[in-house]
Amino acid sequence: MEVNRRTALAGCLALGVTLGLAGTGSAAEADLTVGTFAKIYDPSVGESGPWYLNDHTFIRDLDGTWHVFGITHAEPADPDNEISFAHATAPDLHGPWTKQPFALTVDPAYGETHLWAPHVIRVGATYHMFYCGGGAESAVSAINLATSKDLFHWTRDPGGTLFHDGYDARDPYVIRIDGRWVLFYTGNTEPSGGNHVVLYRTSHDLRHWSDRDIAYVSPESGTWGGPTESPFVLRHGRYWYLFTGPRLGYAGTDVHRSDSPFHFDNADLVTHFPAHAAEVVRDHTGWYASHAGWGQGGLYLAPITWARPGGPADTPAGDDVGT
Repeated sequence: MEVNRRTALAGCLALGVTLGLAGTGSAAEADLTVGTFAKIYDPSVGESGPWYLNDHTFIRDLDGTWHVFGITHAEPADPDNEISFAHATAPDLHGPWTKQPFALTVDPAYGETHLWAPHVIRVGATYHMFYCGGGAESAVSAINLATSKDLFHWTRDPGGTLFHDGYDARDPYVIRIDGRWVLFYTGNTEPSGGNHVVLYRTSHDLRHWSDRDIAYVSPESGTWGGPTESPFVLRHGRYWYLFTGPRLGYAGTDVHRSDSPFHFDNADLVTHFPAHAAEVVRDHTGWYASHAGWGQGGLYLAPITWARPGGPADTPAGDDVGT
């Protein structure tokens, strides 16, 4: 099934569609439920008109301050001209959030054409930001790396782009699994198009990455956009969970469950909730899902309730993922 996601998403926005449908799984299937979303931050603060925050990432620094970074631009949606990353800080995950100067701005000399979907982790005393830098062709989209000691001043890796992939390879998410780094991202079965997939690569040093492999294949095909964006993989209890979207409209996220973080089946859908570019984060009060995007008015959080207790091997979220 060929899907023009750019047209579909623009149509959703034109109709004023924001939050999507209720969960598709039955109560017996739902490993988790997501509560009501509440706004925690508006990137329009200090601007002459409305701005949006799209794909984003949370990180808590060594002093306990929370940071959020994300795609940003003045409304309406203009993905090809998203050239700077928003940055805001807060003493608590729920705020109040203070707008900071842009964290990073596109560098044409580095081969960048836009800045999409940052993901930040801390390793020891160094923060690593993985992001999509675009490029001249969507089939060879760049995944780049910048590092920082304070989350305010960022330096691009002098070795250049980590790797290229397509179609519009983007939305990197890095986690440590069994002693190695794993970078999940969205793309297609072939760099030029095909089924929308969640891809992954592995590394021992965060700089040199393996060839691509596939963790999840959507039955939908196309090029731009697709339902495998914003992949977020976490472990809770004995299972691994994959969050992807947009599904059933612009603001919709599906959650699949697996015994392995490297293979998820369509039959293993456990729930659906109304959020776009959802991230999962936790603090001392519990687990939360986020929501943001074009025309959404800012950044939101909603509580996650798990049907079963977690364990000591649960994936960290919002803090460091390795030393």
